[in-house]
Formats: sequence, structure tokens, C-alpha cells
Amino acid sequence: MLYVISDIHGEYGMCMSLLDEIGFSRQDTLYVCGDMVDKGNESVHLLKFMLNSPNVRCILGNHEYSFLKAYWAIMKTSPENFDGVLNRLRRWFPGDGRLLDWDTVDKLEALPLFIEEEDFICVHAGLPLDGNCRIVPPQSAREAILLEDRYFMRPEVAPEGGKCVCFGHTPARYVCGEDRILAYRREGRRGNDIRDYYKIHLDTGVWLGGPLGCYCLDTCTAHYVKRS
Repeated sequence: MLYVISDIHGEYGMCMSLLDEIGFSRQDTLYVCGDMVDKGNESVHLLKFMLNSPNVRCILGNHEYSFLKAYWAIMKTSPENFDGVLNRLRRWFPGDGRLLDWDTVDKLEALPLFIEEEDFICVHAGLPLDGNCRIVPPQSAREAILLEDRYFMRPEVAPEGGKCVCFGHTPARYVCGEDRILAYRREGRRGNDIRDYYKIHLDTGVWLGGPLGCYCLDTCTAHYVKRS
């Protein structure tokens, strides 16, 4: 099975509970649309799991990107003091920053800004539309749009044709008043195939007290766990 998730924000325990709930195994693949870190207390623990799992594919969110920008700025001033740089980076994550190592930093730095598959695209925040209301290919979109866009989430934004876009970044409660995954179905489609949808809004507001949810791309169903 293929699953997609976004905006876990350091909630390692909830994420593990969710993976248990869906019976996630080595035969499955999980796509993570960014913002694995910050707000929660187990950001590094979560990063280590995600970045070292062969069947998990991640992209950068704006929170990972902010961390990397801080890292790059530090390296400009202290490029040879690697121990000192790592100690400064560990302070970025007050919950479990002590677990941060160079292997995790290097793997994080190597993550892409999007993943495009045959039937869907994973981005963090959204994609722009061209003059014909079709999505602009992610490789042609500006970083700021991929990481920070707040237009694509609007219900009235309905791209014509193209692949389904999976994204997060902004809690769905600001769109519909509820903490749930929003799947937007194409007109006239039955909804039992991911190609029947033009976008999947994944941010369930876990950092605001909401549940953590993921979406199965094979069955077109959402799965949730609540905070214990």
C-alpha cells in the first residue's frame, strides 16, 4: 500500500501509533510531505526513523528548510569547528536535540522539495496554476511556492486535469473548521482511485491538538490517531 502524510511536527509517538493502526510494513511505502520537525518534543527521533527507513520517502517542508538555512549560515562563520556547529544545531530542537548527528543533518540536506510519481505529486504547501488553470510542473515552481504557498489550499482552487497533488503546510481547520484530511474529487468521478482526485490536503493540525492522519493512495481512505 502507498500512504501519504504531512506535518507530523515532532510527534514521534503518535506517528508510530498511526503506523501500527494501518499495519504499515516493509511492503508498504510512506510519502512524507515535509514538516517532520519543530513544535513537538521528538523531532530528531522522528527524523532518524523517517530518514533511515528504506520504504519512507520524504521531502522538505518550510520547517526543515528553516533549520537548513540556519545550518548554512553557521557554516559560513564556523566551517572548521564541526563539534561546535553540531552543538549549536542541537539547540534548534530543545526536546531531543542531543540525538542529532551529522548523518541526520546530511540526509536532511539531501531531501528534495517535491516527489512526482505517475499519478500524484507530493509538495509541502502547493503549486501555482498557469493561465489555463493547470498546475505548473513542480520543477518550474519557485521554492517559496513549494514551501510556503497558502493559495493552493483554498477549496475554490481546482486545477484542470493533471496529477493529484498531495500537500500540507496549513491545518485543514482553517479551511473547513475540522481537523481532518480533505480529499477533493474531480467532477463526475467515483472516488475510488487516486486519479479521481485533484488534491489531497493532509495537515490535520496535530500541533494544535488535532489528530494525526495519513491517506492511503490505493484505497483513497483516511486514517487517524488521537493524542493519548
